[in-house]
Parts: sequence; structure tokens; C-alpha cells
Amino acid sequence: MRNKKKTTIKDIASVLNISPAAVSKALNDDSRISAKTKEAVKKVAKDLNYQPNHLASALRKGKSNLVGVIVPRTNSNFFSSVIQNIEEVLNKEGYNIIITQSNESYKKECSNIDTLLFTQVDGIIASMANETVKLDYFEKVKSKGIPLILFDRGENDLNVDYIGINDYDSSHMIVEHLVQQGCKRIAHIGGYRHTRIFNNRIRGYIDAIKKHHLPLDEALLIESSLTIEDGREKMTQLLALENRPDAVYVAGDYAALGSLQVLNENNINIPNDIALVGFGNEPFTSMVTPTISSIDQHSTEIGKQAALTFLERVNNPEIKQTLNKKILDAELIVRDSSNVKK
Repeated sequence: MRNKKKTTIKDIASVLNISPAAVSKALNDDSRISAKTKEAVKKVAKDLNYQPNHLASALRKGKSNLVGVIVPRTNSNFFSSVIQNIEEVLNKEGYNIIITQSNESYKKECSNIDTLLFTQVDGIIASMANETVKLDYFEKVKSKGIPLILFDRGENDLNVDYIGINDYDSSHMIVEHLVQQGCKRIAHIGGYRHTRIFNNRIRGYIDAIKKHHLPLDEALLIESSLTIEDGREKMTQLLALENRPDAVYVAGDYAALGSLQVLNENNINIPNDIALVGFGNEPFTSMVTPTISSIDQHSTEIGKQAALTFLERVNNPEIKQTLNKKILDAELIVRDSSNVKK
């Protein structure tokens, strides 16, 4: 069965015996068109199920009132909260957002950028995929003069606006807390070093370990993609060590959940035998047994600041503002998994 032909402005003009230009003006509520003609055009448009071509309109106007948002995944409370707050701020200013997810894939991220550029978005707000090492596609966005704001995951080499937390200090905060609990052999299941935020978390962990003169054992520092499966695998790896850790700091809550599952399955007392701290303050961290200590990344504020930074850029195109880098202080939420009973 053939698809029904899409109604165009010419079809409406043919029914009313007026010019396509008059139809276009009527649909855009042009003051030069009479109220009677506007009413007739809108009625025929409705009868013919006319759908405006927003892409063509954006090309004509040079503005689409659309903002692209790229996230690694949408099933994370952190990213969904950021998206919600970006949308809340931008909707008030007449913008709609197009949400895409990379699923941590560089190839998918590149495809998302191409799609958003083709759609003529007025700006892109993005958090990079785990796989992303080459920055060519983000440079492509910059070369087109489109505002690019990165949040959570971003690279300094791009020289663009960035909103996030102090990942280095967050690691210090976690290690300090675990040391105060009496932990002396602290492991870190981190993300990949090529991603700036995870590199900063690793650096913070290493420096905090050195500060407290604790053993810096290569076997205790493991990189991963921080999925639940990774958390299970890496915790199993740590438990197989002859000299097990007495605490594990995991750079993502999903991997922390996988780690928790393995500890519980092996009847390990949490936190007295092994303390556990995650990162991200996902809702499930307060629902599992034991509850998981975690870093709150202030997703609400990150979303709002990312949207406001876009608006600042787009509303003042003639002003070459200095780069807007907003680094927020994180907060450690201490729960049962690291509250050692003394």
C-alpha cells in the first residue's frame, strides 16, 4: 500500500485558489492577511492534515528554536535529571529540545551530531560517550558557529563552555571518609583514563592515597566502563587477591551496585569487612541493602546552568564571551555501606 502523499502549502493554495505565499503568510499569522483568509487557510490545513516542514522553516529563518541534547544513556537518574532541567529552562524561552543517546558509542555519538546538525539545531548540549577519544565531530559543531556546551564529561582541548563537578576533589572526599572509617587498603574501580572526569577521579584517588601514606597497589586500581556487569566482574577480581581491600571506591553507582551484589553473594560484611562508596547518587542507592554511600553530582543545577549558558551564548552572538566553566562542589552522602561500626 502506497504512503499517502504529504500535504503541502501548494495543496492548500489550490483548494482556496490563492497563492502559496498567501497561505504561508496566513499560517504564520501575518498582519497583511485578513482574518477571514487566515480562518479559511487554517480550516483547509486541518482538513487536509497539513504538517509544517520545520526543517524548511529553519533554513529560511536561520533559526529552528531547537536545541540538541546528547547523553551517554537516558536510563541514568543523573542524565534524566539534567535533561529535565535543561528542558524546563529552555521551554520558558521558546525552545524545544531533541534528545539523543550515544549508548557510550563514539560511532553513535557522531551519527547523533550529524542528525542534529541536519535538523538545524540552534545549539548542542552534550556529555561525551565513554568510547570518545577523537574530538573531530565536536570540532565540526564548533566550526559551524553553533554554541556547544559540554556537561559532566568534556575535554579541555575543545575549548568550549563546560558545566560539571570537581571530580578530583570528590575522590579526595571519598578517600578521606574511608580513612576516617579506619580503612587502610582502599581499591578504586574507575572509568577510563582517556575520559577527563574519570582521569580526574583516578588522579584524586591516587593523590589522596599518597597523602595518607596508604599502599598504592596497581592491583587495587582497575579501569572499566562502569556497568553493573563491570562492577560484578571487577569486585570478583578484587576478592580473588591474596591481600583483599578493606574498602572499594567505585566511580559510578551502577558498577557499585554490581559490586554490592557480589559482596552480598559472598556473605561479606559490608562495611565492616569491606566498605563501599559509589558515585552519582542514583535513587537505588538508598533502596538496596545495605544502602550505598555515594557522591551527589547536583544534576538539577548542572542542567539549569547548561541551559542558561546556551541562552547566554545565543542571545549575545556579537559578544565573544570568555569561556564559561562552572565547577560545582560535590556532596558525599554517607549511608550504611561505608559507615563502619567501631
